[in-house]
Amino acid sequence: MKPLTGPLKGMRVIELAHIMAGPVCGLMLADMGADVIKVEKPAGDDSRRFVPPEINGEAAAYMMMNRNKRGIALNLKDAEAVEILRKLLTEADVVIENYRTGTMERLGLGYDDLVKINPRLIYCEISGFGRTGPYADRGGFDLIAQGMAGLMSITGEGPGRPPVKVAAPISDINSGILAAMGVCAAYANMLQTGQGQKVDTSLFEAAIVQTYWQSAIAFATGEKPEPLGSAHPLNAPYQAFQTKDGWLNVGAANQSNWLRFLEVIGAPELNDDPKFASNEARKRNLPELVEILNGYLRQDTTEAWLARMETAKLPAGPINDILQMHDDPQTRAREMVLSVDHPRAGKVDTIGHPVKFSRTPANITRAAPLLGQHSRDILSELGLDDARIDALIASRAVIAA
Repeated sequence: MKPLTGPLKGMRVIELAHIMAGPVCGLMLADMGADVIKVEKPAGDDSRRFVPPEINGEAAAYMMMNRNKRGIALNLKDAEAVEILRKLLTEADVVIENYRTGTMERLGLGYDDLVKINPRLIYCEISGFGRTGPYADRGGFDLIAQGMAGLMSITGEGPGRPPVKVAAPISDINSGILAAMGVCAAYANMLQTGQGQKVDTSLFEAAIVQTYWQSAIAFATGEKPEPLGSAHPLNAPYQAFQTKDGWLNVGAANQSNWLRFLEVIGAPELNDDPKFASNEARKRNLPELVEILNGYLRQDTTEAWLARMETAKLPAGPINDILQMHDDPQTRAREMVLSVDHPRAGKVDTIGHPVKFSRTPANITRAAPLLGQHSRDILSELGLDDARIDALIASRAVIAA
């Protein structure tokens, strides 16, 4: 197994997080070189039971979210296990937790407790709604956050249709990315000042920041934006169109692209029509414009149109399914699909790291850990001898693979 590399090499992170948001944060940091130790309960992260699908008995969902991490399993109802966790946190640079409000405090491991023994610690909290405000005690789920943040009111085919969630758990994933950004900023500050701090973000806020365009419209007009299908709230045409054999995304939003688009489809006279001559006019008359453009684009195949638009340097692209995206040559060239060797599942495909570094590249070298796979190694690093480790495992305070 290759050693971890990346700009965060040397950072020690304790991940007390489960399922998605917290593990995304840990995944981002681990890919960038941090030594992320995932602490699981004796039954393991709940995503271990998100099956099907599974590969040789291992949940595909768990393996995706927890590659590049080491794993230890602790029974935090046992005082000895809590003391082990305290030792881990004493030596850590970062802790990530997404428990319900008050859980860490009841264990004596809240921020105010830990800062006394490790003032350099970055204490990252990811919750449903943040640790302050009237909803601080509520649990958080992606579906609930998407609805409350307004995302489901702007997603779908059009006004009057049932609300639609973004298919990907966008608030879970985005909150993990935001948390990783916050951790990196706090870590940079800690290296300058020697002082750690709390980093607090939530699924709710992660969903809210996806509404920048729609919120700008609402602030300016006092009116609520409606769902537009694949269309853009501010520019047109910028959406999916029907072709002879499928669909095609076209980004002809600015005036130069609009004129190139008309040349490609053989309809330059449309720009002479006052209803379509400017972006404002095209937005105002969008349903009529879409019907006209679909009529032109249905005359040929998606592949044929893409070739013409590529020649014209016009932004356009196919609508891939997930398998097609995995096989896209750009996906592969950017190393966004990689494989790791798992001790039970064998060779497992995973999504690559989305940020490229010229001097300190991110590297994916480890598969997700088996439950308690690294318990013995981690306890040994804390200075415990074999006899003590055996006793902790025998008492079930610690679970080892």
